[in-house]
Amino acid sequence: MALTSTPFIPRPLLFGAAAMVAVSLALVAYVRVNGISASVVLDDGPPTVWRHLRFADRADGAVEVSDARSGRTIEVLHGEQGFVRGTVRGLAQERLRRGLGPERPFELQVSAAGRLMLFDPVTERRVDLESFGRDNALIFARWVAPGGPGAPLR
Repeated sequence: MALTSTPFIPRPLLFGAAAMVAVSLALVAYVRVNGISASVVLDDGPPTVWRHLRFADRADGAVEVSDARSGRTIEVLHGEQGFVRGTVRGLAQERLRRGLGPERPFELQVSAAGRLMLFDPVTERRVDLESFGRDNALIFARWVAPGGPGAPLR
């Protein structure tokens, strides 16, 4: 057997890999064209506790979280705050894509089963905050927990 500088890869394996890439690209295109969401939401029933919140970027780089009903500032988050920024920015960008504005506040909800969700009533998009880990969910949970910062719920 002669030695070559290139490794031998069987043709069926190459065709299989090419087919897998083609099917993956076709599925992604189908999902994008049809507007299918990749997020999965568990139906835990209607929320038992919720709070209407507004998020605003401040000039100093902080994120201001306020109660939408009273207008009162609940908390000012300094530093990176990547999870809060990323979550809220994702919902806000969906509004922009649809040509909608920030007039209506987001809803921080706790389901009957105790799941913590951030809901956009404008786009009806819901983010299961607990799916990003307990520490990330706790950032939002303190805004609905009894004795936490802010005004009464509902």
